[in-house]
Amino acid sequence: MADKVLVFSRFAKSMLARFGDKFELLETGGKPANEVFSPTELADVRALLTMGAQPLGRETMDLLPSLGAIVCYGTGYDGVDLKAAAERNILIGNSPAANASAVADLAMTLLLGLMRRLIPADAYLRSGGWSGAKPSPLLKPPRGLTGARVGVYGIGEIGRKIASRVASFETEVAYHSRSRHDVPYRYVGSLSELVDWCDVLLIAVRAGPDTQRIIDADMLKRLGKDGVLVNISRGSVIDQPALIAALADHTIAGAGLDVFEQEPYAPDALSELPNVVLTPHIGGHTLDAHVAMQDCVIANLRALFAGKPMPYEVT
Repeated sequence: MADKVLVFSRFAKSMLARFGDKFELLETGGKPANEVFSPTELADVRALLTMGAQPLGRETMDLLPSLGAIVCYGTGYDGVDLKAAAERNILIGNSPAANASAVADLAMTLLLGLMRRLIPADAYLRSGGWSGAKPSPLLKPPRGLTGARVGVYGIGEIGRKIASRVASFETEVAYHSRSRHDVPYRYVGSLSELVDWCDVLLIAVRAGPDTQRIIDADMLKRLGKDGVLVNISRGSVIDQPALIAALADHTIAGAGLDVFEQEPYAPDALSELPNVVLTPHIGGHTLDAHVAMQDCVIANLRALFAGKPMPYEVT
């Protein structure tokens, strides 16, 4: 059978170039596969390539009678209907830890930009406020990171790298996850206890039904008026309307967000707030991270087509 790969999500051409040299790609351009390709063309497709956050359900799998594996570009696979895949014995592959350093770097960028008010400071200088000695309420002295209590929610590869980075800023770090890990940080047994304790909440947990909107109005109130949060995991983890309300009425001090409930994110009330830093889901968007993720995808696809176990199979 042909080494056909259905490209389910929309990818930049540069991201697909290495795959196109090795496999026969059927690109949907983000459209339903049956609107782009005939049943005959889809009949012998054995692999599907997707972005893990994009919803991928039973109806798409049923269009591909020979589908053996869904390979996710990146770490996450929360968009995939795992139950439907299991019923068809369809394997799931991902790119674990391939972009962890890049995402951790962006988490720190958001945190520092937020706490040191980088965006207002940049605007103040560009507008002539500094040279004109104009007063700026947004540039009152902020709290620094030194001595801050930092809570990391989720201590997988990304969470560990975030913890390591933020610890170097002379902070006190603790974490919460489903289980205790062998890391040099204090384990906190519940998320609510972690939020009560910390000044900064860094969210790096895997998305799923158990974390859906787990950061709600009550959790934000617990974080407090001086608390800030940074989310680089998935937008589904936070109740976004509750977050907007908490930022607007200063229930919390600020937020740095790379992910949103609906993506691509259209500016709304959140974008108008001065106490946020927003980026368009670019945590893993570095050249070296893309190469590492592509290496994982290629290794998974080659193994599948060779009849071997995928090295990065989700179990």
